[in-house]
Amino acid sequence: MSNTRLTRFIAAALSFAVLTGPLVLTSCKKVEKTSTKAADYGTYGADIAREIASKFPDRKPYSEGESAVGEYITGKIKEIGYTPEVQTFSKESGEGEDAVTMSSANYIVKIPGTGFYCRQDDGTYQIEHRVAIIGAHYDAAVLPEYAPKEEEKEEPKETEEGAEPTERPKYMFDGVSDNASGTACVLTALKAFKDYQNIAYDVWFVFFGAGTDEQAGANAFCASLKSDVLYSIDVMYDIDSLYAGDKVYASSGFKSLITTKKYEMRRKLYQAYDVCFANPLYTYYRFDLYYNESGLRFDVNDDGYKDVFNELPNTISDYKPFDDRGIAIVYFESYDYNYNDLEKMKETKNLNIQDFGGKVRRTPSDCAYFLDPLLIGDDVDRDGDGEIDCTGDRLQIRVNCVAFIVIEALLKGSDKGMTPAEYEEFKAEATKQTYFTESSETSV
Repeated sequence: MSNTRLTRFIAAALSFAVLTGPLVLTSCKKVEKTSTKAADYGTYGADIAREIASKFPDRKPYSEGESAVGEYITGKIKEIGYTPEVQTFSKESGEGEDAVTMSSANYIVKIPGTGFYCRQDDGTYQIEHRVAIIGAHYDAAVLPEYAPKEEEKEEPKETEEGAEPTERPKYMFDGVSDNASGTACVLTALKAFKDYQNIAYDVWFVFFGAGTDEQAGANAFCASLKSDVLYSIDVMYDIDSLYAGDKVYASSGFKSLITTKKYEMRRKLYQAYDVCFANPLYTYYRFDLYYNESGLRFDVNDDGYKDVFNELPNTISDYKPFDDRGIAIVYFESYDYNYNDLEKMKETKNLNIQDFGGKVRRTPSDCAYFLDPLLIGDDVDRDGDGEIDCTGDRLQIRVNCVAFIVIEALLKGSDKGMTPAEYEEFKAEATKQTYFTESSETSV
């Protein structure tokens, strides 16, 4: 072999080693799971969202309808293979003789992980269990100003034989976006999670009751946790109103405005972006994950100083009690932050959804009967092979992609420690370094 050919051969071999080395190392760290097309979960989540909306349109906080949805969620959880913990909570309404106690419930599935090796004060490493929470509220209610007055409510009447059927109302509120979509997404994530093994995080899937009553379920959940448990929570992923808004955004909590904690409190947000951009979600589904980059400057958190309104939400939801306690949150929602005026921001610019100024959440326009004809497109052939390979159902795409992003983000690990696989590599590297150091000292 000539020197030129030999040189080329050696260069090619070295290039192959450099390129494949990281892949080999990554494969050692990769969590075992069955692998298919990213976020290919079928119609499971979208079907659930529409079923909740159609069967339980009246699911106001503390209502019989809300309780019925809780039973429905319990059934779906059991179908997946888990039994939820039911955490009830109550609220007093009225005064004196008119006082009544209203009840709701959170439904919780806790799946233990392998834990993380965390460094102790004495320099040793011990297994500690860190927690990631994936949650959404399952109740739905229109804002008081849109709720029909008692005198406006009509009892359903039987149509006389031969009579012309009455025209269906334009809106029949059912909360398909807020928050049947979020509830369905958490169930989709729970179902998909069964395909993953050796996840280091303890993962808690939580379905919050009475979310539209100032996050009552999330508040009750957080209040029930002892300080050491709260400390063990690394992140809370909150999924809310995925359907009607123009784009899907992920945001961090307001505690991330603390200058010394900004990166720490937003790192989980950046990991969610990483998952989206590292996977062909746009290629497969035309799905993208956005962040608020409005750049508006005002005092966001009332501390007397101007802040930059970037990577933050304009909506309060179930993440708030966690954010208030200094826990990193990632909030998923559909919205449109592409405005230079905070007051003009809204969920959609769609000209067909402007009866309430582009707002959908908690308005009569949040109903599948109205939204589906506007938001479901044609199924398409993305790869040009002549076969349909992508649904045109926005609800299905968004529920599946957000569920995928959240689960895959768990694989990014914890800042507080190393997964067992990472710890084994760490020990091996430490042993190697010790060997080389001792060998060097002996040879001197």
